[in-house]
Amino acid sequence: MHIVDRRLNPGGKSLPNRQRFLRRVKDVAQRAVRESAREKDIKDLGKDGRVTVPADGVREPRFSRQPGSGRQDHILPGNKTYVEGDTIERPPGGGGGRGAGEGGDGGENGEDAFQFVLTRDEFLELFLEDLELPDLAKRRLAVVETEGLRRAGYTITGSPANLALTRTLRNSMSRRIALKRPKPDEVAALEARLAGMRETDPERPDLEASLAMLRERSKRIPYVDPIDLRFRRFEPYPRPIAQAVMFCLMDVSGSMTEHMKDLAKRFYILLHIFLTRRYRHVEIVFIRHTDRATEVDEETFFGSRETGGTLVSSALVEMKRVITERYDPNDWNIYAAQASDGDNVSSDGPTATDLLRAHILPACQHFAYLEVGDENGPRAGFVEHRTTLWRTYEAIAKGGGALAMRKVNHRREIYPVFRELFGRKDAKAEA
Repeated sequence: MHIVDRRLNPGGKSLPNRQRFLRRVKDVAQRAVRESAREKDIKDLGKDGRVTVPADGVREPRFSRQPGSGRQDHILPGNKTYVEGDTIERPPGGGGGRGAGEGGDGGENGEDAFQFVLTRDEFLELFLEDLELPDLAKRRLAVVETEGLRRAGYTITGSPANLALTRTLRNSMSRRIALKRPKPDEVAALEARLAGMRETDPERPDLEASLAMLRERSKRIPYVDPIDLRFRRFEPYPRPIAQAVMFCLMDVSGSMTEHMKDLAKRFYILLHIFLTRRYRHVEIVFIRHTDRATEVDEETFFGSRETGGTLVSSALVEMKRVITERYDPNDWNIYAAQASDGDNVSSDGPTATDLLRAHILPACQHFAYLEVGDENGPRAGFVEHRTTLWRTYEAIAKGGGALAMRKVNHRREIYPVFRELFGRKDAKAEA
């Protein structure tokens, strides 16, 4: 049995068909996206992506006939044994041998893979689907993200469904009164008076002239004119959502090698892609520090070089200042992510601890610390040598502070660690 559907797709169905296909192969496509992300640079993640999935993952349903059952007609050229009407015994095992296409499986690579191109939005949707900012939308609603519709008076044009009957009839009545359009009662009264008069009555010609004038005036002044029409008008208005700010803190002291800075940059670039995808109105504050901290723009944060010692508390003091001046914790969801090699002045530990416990963590929904190490260091998540800053933050985390800690040494570890820091709680539980 062969069924061939030669119908063309109706107009405007290409996008729904594509979306339906992506939903059908979502799991396979998501795995392919994450595999391709390992081979891409972070800066290329926001671009369109070509992904490859196994052909088995995109098989479509098809009808097949069960071998060895039903009635089957065959033409066997060169037959010298059977004639029409003879019964042929069924082969042992109930089957007729290997079917078409079963001459060899060809191994794992015997079948081509399926390759298709995802748009930027489709790629990022699959790439970042199960990530989110923890505890978003706890604070007051303030920043606009979506728009709704509300009544905004009347307009002279619009859809018939939005016709304002009361306002239209009121305009019609005002116009008819102003133009002195005859009322139907006046015309009916004059017609009744004429009907009761004799043809020879001397007043009849004047009444007939008045009736003709009223009828003509009624025709010239319509009951409802196009200028009377009024339609309800709607306009978009801002619909508020929760607002959030993300603080990015990075150590740029002399102990940070180029490899470490590259890891930190990749983490924040990935974070930036995530934030701009998920939350259009999340503000980002960049703070760099050595023994002094300053708030900088994005280009300076990732581009300029500095040397000097390390004083982590300087970055926390700067963050506290920015929060006090611009981001009231009662109105903002505050998140922070810090990248460092773990070096810090020993005497600065108590100061940093006090700042975090008394000012930073109470104002934050989430604080993530990423410790970057040498490329040949231990694998992610394993801390062979606890640095000064790691021990300081570890004590705070064990004390119940809203602080998450991870360590990375290689660029391939950035994305898995990022997923650990910002994965959904339900997704983590399932994993």
